[in-house]
Amino acid sequence: MKPLEGLLILEFCQYLAGPSAGLRLADLGARVIKIERPVTGEGCRQIAIKNLFIDKDSLVFHTINRNKESFAANLKDPEDLKQIKKLLSLADVMTHNFRPGVMEKIGLDYGTVKSINPKIVYGVVTGYGSKGPWVKKPGQDLLIQSLSGMTHLSGSADSGPVPIGLAASDILTGTHFTQGILAALVRRGKTQKGALVEVSLLESTLDFQFEVLTTHFNDGKKEPQRAKKGSAHAYLSAPYGVYRTKNNYISIAMMPMTQLMKELGSELPPVFQSEESWFDKRDEIMDLLHDIFITKTTAEWLLILESKDIWCSDVFTYEDFLAHDGYKVLQMEQEVSTSDGEKVRTTRCPIRVDGELYYHRKAAPKVGEDTLKIAKEFNL
Repeated sequence: MKPLEGLLILEFCQYLAGPSAGLRLADLGARVIKIERPVTGEGCRQIAIKNLFIDKDSLVFHTINRNKESFAANLKDPEDLKQIKKLLSLADVMTHNFRPGVMEKIGLDYGTVKSINPKIVYGVVTGYGSKGPWVKKPGQDLLIQSLSGMTHLSGSADSGPVPIGLAASDILTGTHFTQGILAALVRRGKTQKGALVEVSLLESTLDFQFEVLTTHFNDGKKEPQRAKKGSAHAYLSAPYGVYRTKNNYISIAMMPMTQLMKELGSELPPVFQSEESWFDKRDEIMDLLHDIFITKTTAEWLLILESKDIWCSDVFTYEDFLAHDGYKVLQMEQEVSTSDGEKVRTTRCPIRVDGELYYHRKAAPKVGEDTLKIAKEFNL
């Protein structure tokens, strides 16, 4: 039995942040029913990465909505809304990511839903919270990364703003959303009371930066300083970074410069002996290291450094990584199937409970695929 079996989640969310929370809850055993507009469904169905589609829906939609059901309903139609309210009376959790004010107009705001089901956990995802000058601004990942200052942490000194190359804000928010929902469910188990759980993309992205923002607050509010070349962290001293080798790259994590130079067979020049210089003179030190690492292959350096407990690593491409035994032993892949038999190769849930790996075979549903079954089951 999976940990969340028996829980019923109604998901009114679209795109990535909210549905990624539903994905994780479904992975762990909850029954997740997507409430979608008839015919077209939720917006993510047509947002494609590299124009890849499976069974007429985008591949990214399938990656984030596997193992869910779909109930088609027009929330502006009184009869459909009546059916939804009956489902809400039986649900454990409801989630949505409409902009502030939309659910109030529909009649599915927290106060109304709470009156229908006092024990429900009502979850809301917004872009920027419910107040302030950005409330009506689109809550989109790149916009959030850009506003939050995060784009000045990646890349090297002369790179300009560099966003993280994936939907980091969305997925982080989905993770926090999952945590909040589970916390509210634990409390409900003790008090028999529901809860309103709220997260925003902006707050989650700020929390993601808590380490460097705390440094900023307590360091005279200095701006992040990325290294000139091979930068990996705007606030960490040399040797932390990525270096070119004779045939590829090597990454070096947090190590005392004196120890690293010893294992490299060199001496640290006197001008760099103080620990303060390892940040203040980071570019000069990294230039020195670049000249050393370029003389041998990555494999040669790893053989030397790993034997001396120097924290270092290959810098793999996907092709390199996926072919390695270190990846294969994790058994991270699974294949899910649509109702028409289309196959999608994807990753599994990363959480293990009592050593069990959670796999699923059901891909994302078609729009309204489960409407009749659910209506009959719940006598709607």
